[in-house]
Amino acid sequence: MGVWFHGDIVFVLFLTEIFVMIVKSWEFVFCCRYYSISLTIGQPPKVFEFDIDTGSDLTWVQCDAPCTGCTKPVDHLYKPAKHIIVSCDHPSCGAVHFPESPRCETPDDQCDFEVDYADHGSVLGVVVTDFFSLRLMNGSLITPHLTFGCAYDLKNPGPYPPPPTAGVLGLGNGKASILSQLQNFDFTRNVVGHCLSGKGGGFLFLGDDLVPSGIDWMPMSADAKHYLSSPAELFFGGKPTGIKDLKVVFDSGSSYTYFSFRVYEAVLDLLRRGLNGKPLDTVQDKALPICWKGTKRFKSVHDVKNYFSTLTLSFTKTRNIKLELQPEAYLIVTEHGNACLGILNGTEAGLDDLDIIGDISLLDKTVIYDNEKQQIGWVSANCDRLPKLDSTHNDVFQQPYATNFGILEENYPAKQASSNSNIREL
Repeated sequence: MGVWFHGDIVFVLFLTEIFVMIVKSWEFVFCCRYYSISLTIGQPPKVFEFDIDTGSDLTWVQCDAPCTGCTKPVDHLYKPAKHIIVSCDHPSCGAVHFPESPRCETPDDQCDFEVDYADHGSVLGVVVTDFFSLRLMNGSLITPHLTFGCAYDLKNPGPYPPPPTAGVLGLGNGKASILSQLQNFDFTRNVVGHCLSGKGGGFLFLGDDLVPSGIDWMPMSADAKHYLSSPAELFFGGKPTGIKDLKVVFDSGSSYTYFSFRVYEAVLDLLRRGLNGKPLDTVQDKALPICWKGTKRFKSVHDVKNYFSTLTLSFTKTRNIKLELQPEAYLIVTEHGNACLGILNGTEAGLDDLDIIGDISLLDKTVIYDNEKQQIGWVSANCDRLPKLDSTHNDVFQQPYATNFGILEENYPAKQASSNSNIREL
């Protein structure tokens, strides 16, 4: 368990008016980063902290049902009432299990869910619906009834400590996401964006009001479960690597970037060859698997970045659309003053052939996921200040910040509880 710091970033939702909510930031030093948002649920309202995750759909919170494996004390857990439990025949249950159908013995069974993570963690619970209190900038309050998961069985086998939050805010492209639900209420467009600063701070927004001009747009892969790119070719130092037809998932729930074994080994080989003759030696560091030391301790990535080359993803179905990963977008410096590779072996992590672009590679960019036009866009940006708002609103940006750690999760429809199952019923 590392030392953590907390600061603030901003969550922005655009309706006919704008409202802003403060987000706490956390960091476990030289291990993993987290960022989270405070949301108020229930009547009477209670505040809970959520990790922000574009790699998953279902929002869930630790729940006193009672709970096994929860990281929060009982008085910080969500306490569901029986009347808010979603039944198997409710459309919300179908949205959670889509594209499959819930498997129930009777239509009035409770709607259960299970989320299996690629790092072998899992969450089990029941689907509920309750009021979310969202305050507009003009002071007015809206309280939509939203569907989410009440999680009462959590497993976290490691290797990193669980985040200090109560749950996950799912902002994926599925029917069960908070984003889709708010669109169904005609509260906002089905667009989500984030801007994370390399210096600390940043913001997240729902709706299209903050989409900047000059953005590079790339079509999402059709019918993809996640925010999956169109095919890309990988370049190293501006030269082709021979790796083509690479599809990557954009996932704010992952602190690091993950390449499948074939791509990971090729990148590692290119990096090592590029370091020949450079004053760097390999070193073991508990932070990450691949690390280098210099003649003296590095204080920041800026001390070492000139020894490394830029990785570029060139998306072949769109003209001149490229995502450049400069050394700052794939290296970290540890407490020991070593430089470590923030690109990990996704196959080893259980991701099979998936390639993931995580937060480390998305800093200092506005990244937008437009589900209505089925496109992903990004542009370099100053993430320290919120655009198009006056200085009063910009005052809420404070440092430091930390992103949330998570590996892209796979959602599997849970087998519904029966009288003979070991899934508890509320």
